[in-house]
Amino acid sequence: MAVNFKIQALCAMILIIINRSTLAIDISSLTLDLGLGEKLSTDPEALESASHDYGHIVTKTPTAVLKPAFTDDIATLIVSAYNHSTPFSIAAKGCGHSVRGQAMVNNGVVISMTSLKNGVIVSGNSSSGFVADVGSEQLWIDVLEATLKHGLAPVSWTDYLHITVGGTLSNAGISGQTFRFGPQISNVYEIDVITGKGQFLTCTAKNNSELFHAVLGGLGQFGIITRARIPLEPAPQRVKWVRMLYSDFSAFTRDQERLISINGRKDDKAVDYVEGSLMMGSSENWRSSFFDPANYSIIISLITTHGIIYSLEVVKYYNDQTRFTVDEELQLMLKGLNYIPGLMFEKDVSYINFLNRVQAGEEELRSQGLWEVPHPWLNLFIPKSQIENFNDGVFRNIVLKRNITSGLVLVYPMNRNKWDDRMSAVIPDEDVFYTVGFLRASGFDNWKVFDDQNREILKFCEEARIEVKQYLPHHTTKEDWMKHFGPKWKAFVERKSMFDPKSILSPGQGIFNSN
Repeated sequence: MAVNFKIQALCAMILIIINRSTLAIDISSLTLDLGLGEKLSTDPEALESASHDYGHIVTKTPTAVLKPAFTDDIATLIVSAYNHSTPFSIAAKGCGHSVRGQAMVNNGVVISMTSLKNGVIVSGNSSSGFVADVGSEQLWIDVLEATLKHGLAPVSWTDYLHITVGGTLSNAGISGQTFRFGPQISNVYEIDVITGKGQFLTCTAKNNSELFHAVLGGLGQFGIITRARIPLEPAPQRVKWVRMLYSDFSAFTRDQERLISINGRKDDKAVDYVEGSLMMGSSENWRSSFFDPANYSIIISLITTHGIIYSLEVVKYYNDQTRFTVDEELQLMLKGLNYIPGLMFEKDVSYINFLNRVQAGEEELRSQGLWEVPHPWLNLFIPKSQIENFNDGVFRNIVLKRNITSGLVLVYPMNRNKWDDRMSAVIPDEDVFYTVGFLRASGFDNWKVFDDQNREILKFCEEARIEVKQYLPHHTTKEDWMKHFGPKWKAFVERKSMFDPKSILSPGQGIFNSN
């Protein structure tokens, strides 16, 4: 039996090698057949870079990396894959900020989207409105800097701006502005897409609308976004940035929900940003320039007493015309909130410094060698009706009992009416729902401890019948994906058949294949 097993294993290994070699030969020939030249690379350094992502948990090695100079290069590659006798897989990768290999592929081709140079073009006028036509390879920080030159800016952001437009639009793009302006996928007028058949289509909510709604939040399953037209509004100049501390979770969520209940785009009574987080453990886990060292002993005493305290961040934008009234307006908005008396802190910073605030933290982590490490993240959407249960069962039970208090844990609400249900993104079926993000970093030797906690959290939610939905989802079975999409699953499958019938695109998600 042992001999037979060894023979079977050897045959299997030979088959894998043959398959890889065959694909490698095919890819090599494509370089000549398609006229892609050096754009299609099998250089070991390029393959190594494409085989990892921000998560540093999953490794997948492609056979080649395409560094396109033009969008036509992408279409050419996809058409070849589609017409190939054995279609090979293709993954579009921007900055690789996925955490579970979603933008990677084994034995296929990774498209390095950042090789494109489509740029940012601002157009329009005060009567018709202003827009930015943005290459999907552009970083959001580049979009911000380019539009600010015109005194304009998009209204919906992510907390981290050094990621690509195409990457966030393939997921949703959320942050503390989402309650008011919606996710980034709700703030797009038009997109250019190359489908899994190699078709180049321009889409809007009215033209090629099925593809438009499929791609936005579609996890890269239906096409590769190459351009997005994003509406712009006059950019603020500065922000009033406030943090308040709470020991009572009910008061913390009640105040968040009160603040997001005023959410009209043009409503001056609305705040512009609401985001909450947990403060646990030592001061190294929550140290911030918001807090004078004189406050540390008070905060540490509160954490020691309560185990967790909750931080609520609120921002109000202003400019030269409103600088004399912003303080009074903000105080009226915050009046009656039930934070711990005396524990409200305020900063006044430029608009760009606020939006790009995470960059300083990244630079510090890079300098310490703590950026290229595993990130066993878990991001969830939770119905408002279940957030108290989640706090009791997860924050106060699982997290505190496991004593994993390092890293950032976000918790803040959104309004469902700011999302378009025709899009592929999945959210809970309640008017208000929360996002909870366990944004952990670990060592290469202990990331599984964090992952075990993630699994325990998901198990608790299932047993407590909390209808959570994963954001930036990671599932390993078809059944789990079907459950994730719920009523949208049928449409999702039909759209896949329509736009990527040979399941060429984004195999790293594992929705229609096991890659």
